[in-house]
Amino acid sequence: MTGINWKIGGPAGYGIMVTGKIFAKTCMRHGWPVFCYTEYPSVIRGGHNTYQVHAEAEAVSSQKSQIDVLVALDEVTILEHAGEVTAGGVIIYDPETTKVKDKRPQVQYMELPMRQLSKEICGSDFMKNTVALGAGLALYQADRQIVEAVIHESFDAKDAEVIQQNIKAAKRGYEFTENSKFNIQNSKLEKRFMGLNRILITGNEAVGCGALAAGCKFYAAYPMTPATSILHFMAKNERDYDLVVKQAEDEIAVINMAIGASFTGVRSMCATSGGGFALMNETLGFAAIAETPLVIVESQRTGPATGLPTWTGQAELLYAIHASHGEFLRVVIAPGDANEAYQSTIHAFNLADKYQIPVIILADKYLSESPRSVTEFSAKDAVIDRGAMITQAELDKIKDFKRYQFTPTGVSPRSIPGQRGGLYQANSDDHDEYGYTTEDADIRKKMMDKRAAKLSFLIKDLPEPKIYGDLRAQKTIICWGSTKMTAVEALKDLKNTRVVHLQYMFPFPTEFFNRHIKAKNSLIVEGNQTAQLRQLIRQQTGLNIEKTLLKYDGRPFYPEEIVKAVNNL
Repeated sequence: MTGINWKIGGPAGYGIMVTGKIFAKTCMRHGWPVFCYTEYPSVIRGGHNTYQVHAEAEAVSSQKSQIDVLVALDEVTILEHAGEVTAGGVIIYDPETTKVKDKRPQVQYMELPMRQLSKEICGSDFMKNTVALGAGLALYQADRQIVEAVIHESFDAKDAEVIQQNIKAAKRGYEFTENSKFNIQNSKLEKRFMGLNRILITGNEAVGCGALAAGCKFYAAYPMTPATSILHFMAKNERDYDLVVKQAEDEIAVINMAIGASFTGVRSMCATSGGGFALMNETLGFAAIAETPLVIVESQRTGPATGLPTWTGQAELLYAIHASHGEFLRVVIAPGDANEAYQSTIHAFNLADKYQIPVIILADKYLSESPRSVTEFSAKDAVIDRGAMITQAELDKIKDFKRYQFTPTGVSPRSIPGQRGGLYQANSDDHDEYGYTTEDADIRKKMMDKRAAKLSFLIKDLPEPKIYGDLRAQKTIICWGSTKMTAVEALKDLKNTRVVHLQYMFPFPTEFFNRHIKAKNSLIVEGNQTAQLRQLIRQQTGLNIEKTLLKYDGRPFYPEEIVKAVNNL
């Protein structure tokens, strides 16, 4: 095992998430790339929570199946995760509150009096997680000044006494480890020079950053895991970015609000998970027939019905491609990591405006809620394309404005309310060039063909899938969306293998597959039961790739699973 693989576990309310974030930021401030993975149950209160951090001196893109340090704040953590600790690793626990019955002979067990040390500092056990944090960081010989700076920053909203108590708690845990015999070999957290500003960010936060950089001015949502944190992010930045954020009564209201805002010329976005997206389906078709730009984030979790609300899955690929009734053009984008989530959100707004269509960003819990270190985004680099927005000067030259004018590209000039001479009707019936409802057969066919004509121009604006590793490798891993992170991590332990990652799922990159992909020695890796990507590839190209690695238990892939499957090709 290389790098740092650390996990903390315990009941909700014990500071699991904040402790994990401080640990991750400390590694990042030492110059180490970081990836974090969190787990929590779908209960209102309590339940078992974990926060896992994987850091390496070089690039890192996913969690590992084995860890070298486990911080156990209760017995459940020992029972569920002790088997993940590698030989020579350390399990940190408090013997006063946690009993260990069967100790593994090749694992070190550190009895840390977390509760006692916490009480000595603040009079209660509230800071036992911070005591454990310090002990864990000492095992990696972390720089004390960096640890204190990150703690200070993390509790900046608290009063000075709380900040100093947490710093003291971490110091006591650190000193306990220093004075003990416990150590982790070959895993020193040395300071490295990164050269660039780094931030710790989740996929949902990256989507939010991309929306703000793209000029989004209206966001609507109804809370639904794992998309909810986008709502939190947008609400937090509402005033700084002159943004309107609405939490509606349900997802039907959400998408109608977003379409209404877009109709007025405002860039708008909404987000939900699979169940909420189901409620949006009819109105998705309304956006298509009214040719009103719309960006929808659909962050997948397991289904059907409620499924496992706080766990991940990739079972809605074909659903997103075929959602709503009738036939109409849409784009489905499945970003593979936080950087792609940021860039593809900006691109989604441009595509929606340029082609006056709905664009669906298909994420999942794994991407949405897994923090990782990235180079800080710069909105200055964002390119904005509002498409065929007609100006008042152009309208003044037109005596007969046709909102749905037949054009060679299928894209018609678009006015907004308040523009003189730009009045038109937009409803859910099919219509003529002015927007007036008609049941004329010839006009219906021409209007369908007009909307479909955008496809041949749209596909030129869609990037091809990316290839990672040796371009001429004999073995190929084919994946989409967030599975890219684990697949790329697996490449470190594979030879003669490449990863082909699909981000722009629909319209499908048929020509790319015909040029670059062969069925032999190819493995499709995706998080669903029915191999939906394989179905899509076969439908669009005729290529039948037999070998698959499928996972649908709510957990993400681990690189070790992919390595094993590839070696068995």
